[in-house]
Amino acid sequence: MTLMLITGPAEEPVTLAEARAHLRIDGTEEDALLGALVTAARTALEAETRRAFVTQSWRLLLDDWPAKPIRLPLAPVQAVTAVTVATMSGAMVPLDPAFYEVDAKGEPPRIAAKRGQAWPMPATRLAGIAVDFTAGYGASSAVPAPLKQAVLLLAAHWFENREPVGNGAQLPLTVSALVARYRRLHL
Repeated sequence: MTLMLITGPAEEPVTLAEARAHLRIDGTEEDALLGALVTAARTALEAETRRAFVTQSWRLLLDDWPAKPIRLPLAPVQAVTAVTVATMSGAMVPLDPAFYEVDAKGEPPRIAAKRGQAWPMPATRLAGIAVDFTAGYGASSAVPAPLKQAVLLLAAHWFENREPVGNGAQLPLTVSALVARYRRLHL
């Protein structure tokens, strides 16, 4: 199973102006660094929670059809946009969306062949099955406030501590507390 980002978010969950205000910075001289820190904080927290914050497109690649429903590794899922399978020639053929059903609101989000159906053909190569989906809460305005605050706090922490602090693997306790209820279990 391989997960690939197809289209990243068009915006960050917090703006540079919000980050500057949080850090009490008046000028724009540090905007490049601050923008990079906001992006890094978002991606770190998305990995920590296994959630996409702002709308983005992903592709899940599989070698074979699983016996159980396909579990999508990110939430919230807005839509499954395509399911394709490789033919003997290597061409990727889309499956009819009427063939499968999506449980986008489930935990975890899942996709399965409809009752009475079986997946149509085995993959003819490694990573020969692709599930394209859109994940995220929507625009930055739809991202839950605790996640936005966690991005601000983590970016600010890295801004103020430009050298590694602690063991580097742990989030600051306040950030960890903010994202705790949004963490998805690893199964």
